[in-house]
Amino acid sequence: MSDMLTIDELRPQEGSTHKTKRKGRGRSSGRGKTSCRGHNGEGQRSGRSSKRGFEGGQMPSYRQMPKLKGFSLVNKINCAAVNVRDFERWNLEEVDLNILIEAGRIHPSSEKLRVLGVGELNKAGSC
Repeated sequence: MSDMLTIDELRPQEGSTHKTKRKGRGRSSGRGKTSCRGHNGEGQRSGRSSKRGFEGGQMPSYRQMPKLKGFSLVNKINCAAVNVRDFERWNLEEVDLNILIEAGRIHPSSEKLRVLGVGELNKAGSC
């Protein structure tokens, strides 16, 4: 049981961590006097934190961009919707996407055909 590692024995790997910079510990430390905060301005005060998106007075990038209106579908598939009652009126022998495009019944950019159930079909045919 002596070979097991316990939580209190855990240490970071050698060289993986660095010592934190100790600021404000005298002039000879190299980070004394103003403690890397500069001389004047809002950043010199304690408790200072700029708001999210603040870019030092420059117009923030989120305000430079135009507002997006609406949305776009990246993988949009153009579907043509056709009711069953339309087949009766068109007097077509076969119903197929390419046949309906050639007949001028649906838009040529259609990639799929959806048959909706409005109406009745009285004659037999191949779909």
